[in-house]
Amino acid sequence: MTDRNATVAVIGAGDFIGAEIAKKFAAEGFTIFAGRRNGDKLAPLVKEIEAKGGSIHARSLDARKEEEITAFLNDADAHAPLEVCIFNVGANVNFPILDTTERVFRKVWEMACYSGFLAGREAARLMLPRGQGNIFFTGATASLRGGSGFAAFASAKFGLRAVAQSMARELGPKNIHVAHLVIDSGVDTEWVRQRRLESLGPDALDNPDLLMPPASVAESYWQLYSQPRSAWTFEMEIRPFGEKW
Repeated sequence: MTDRNATVAVIGAGDFIGAEIAKKFAAEGFTIFAGRRNGDKLAPLVKEIEAKGGSIHARSLDARKEEEITAFLNDADAHAPLEVCIFNVGANVNFPILDTTERVFRKVWEMACYSGFLAGREAARLMLPRGQGNIFFTGATASLRGGSGFAAFASAKFGLRAVAQSMARELGPKNIHVAHLVIDSGVDTEWVRQRRLESLGPDALDNPDLLMPPASVAESYWQLYSQPRSAWTFEMEIRPFGEKW
């Protein structure tokens, strides 16, 4: 492991995609600042990364709170220069339109779009004076098309994609790589498996080529980070080869 004098902030460091991102960048020598609601749930991730010689700081974080995002990223940057900020907050819900309450719509927007804006802006504030950095956003199929029952989630993900695109156009010429990763697939998590089991039955879980392993998402983020600036990708779509599209 090569130690790097740099930090990677993972906002939305859940048990699957966020954890794998943290493990991948920690294995590459970065210090990780991992934030999620109920930060005590990060204990297993901290134990695993530290057991392999990595460095990680775990925080409880409500990404919808401006002051919490600012403090979290400032702490990361004070430890070592913030090299990468990855926004990975979810908020995937499905409701018929008449059952989509004002509260649901607003909270999903706050989680999946507004908090992404806060994270991106505050990361840019720290990176611009150094003239370098990477800001990555996790998108979904819903970032590109709205599905039945996904008015709240799709509108928030559409908005996050627009934030990322605007930031990429503004910050790219200033040597800050902004990218949006579209995961056009169900990710192999317990929540997704349970939903498929309930809606499609046991046969839906028999084909492993229809679910995206979280570690594959982490590898895609590493590929984005590793790109030379002469060939930066703004938007990358990933899906298992068995997925229809």
